Amino acid sequence: MTLPEFWFVLIGFMFASYFMLEGFDFGVGALLPILGKDDTGRRVMINTIGPVWDANETWLVLAAGAMFAAFPHWYATAFSAYYLPLLVILGALIVRGLAFEFRGKVDDAQWRRRWDLCIVFGSIAVPFLWGMFFANLVAGMPINEAGDYAGGVLDLFSGYTVLGGLVVFAMFVTHGAIFVALKTSGGIRHEARGLATRLGVVTIALCAAFLGWTIAASGGVPSTVLAVAVVTMLVCAVVANGRASEGKAFFCTAAATVLLVATYFALLYPNVMPSTLDPANSLTIADASSTPYTLTVMTWVAAAVVPFVLAYQAWSYWVFRRRLSRDQIPLTPQHGAGARGDRSP
Repeated sequence: MTLPEFWFVLIGFMFASYFMLEGFDFGVGALLPILGKDDTGRRVMINTIGPVWDANETWLVLAAGAMFAAFPHWYATAFSAYYLPLLVILGALIVRGLAFEFRGKVDDAQWRRRWDLCIVFGSIAVPFLWGMFFANLVAGMPINEAGDYAGGVLDLFSGYTVLGGLVVFAMFVTHGAIFVALKTSGGIRHEARGLATRLGVVTIALCAAFLGWTIAASGGVPSTVLAVAVVTMLVCAVVANGRASEGKAFFCTAAATVLLVATYFALLYPNVMPSTLDPANSLTIADASSTPYTLTVMTWVAAAVVPFVLAYQAWSYWVFRRRLSRDQIPLTPQHGAGARGDRSP
């Protein structure tokens, strides 16, 4: 394996980690008005992800930074083509993060309701747009001879890419519902488990349609095997969830999310951005990569940083592993208590 190929795989790992970890807290945020029947219920849900949501976003920073440094041509073309949607993603992430921190600053129901809407908006918009982003990469984009994006914003929207956005969003809300069932006790746990089963069935149908469409258009043996594995893991998640085995169900949705990203990268290889104008214009792993010296230095840095990030996150999940219930939430919100303010052991 060459250094450019190694970094292509490593960036895939970073995006897979981001989707797997941030996916469930996007799902929790999107389900806030459905499972959170009242303010206490919503605070329980937010507290399930309060200790980890910001650390989960670390993987997006690492993935984007790695793309910029290891594949500058890929970064420049992809981010310029997807400039406006990425701007919406950035704004949604900022507003969502502010909402977690500020919803408990004022003891007022209307104040909290407005910030909850921000959480829901960010938790819906970001997964959908990321799904469209990768669907566009896989389907190919109009790239000219200079390696620049030759289309417009509307060219990013098609039946295929919208379906890709719905698939990622559906996977995240299913992942999130199972996480709520895994991390809570009492009535909210049972409601989340029942909802996860219904969402899982819809997600299986959407994934089967999207991946079937994808494989029929441009799939090979590795991507076909991965696509089948995605659907299989989702089926296993629904079965495990129906048997009240939330831990196994969560593992299966996490595996399905990772396998979905692996399918995207398998479909891209050996390109990073296929061109729909002329295959000769496609950006390949070799052509889009940085110099060997740059990649060598980055490899040493990654060897020091990535294990630290993995260890820190594993430790934080272990510390906050216990279930939460309504009884652990104070009746009156503490002023200044945001996503980290109501943590109960």
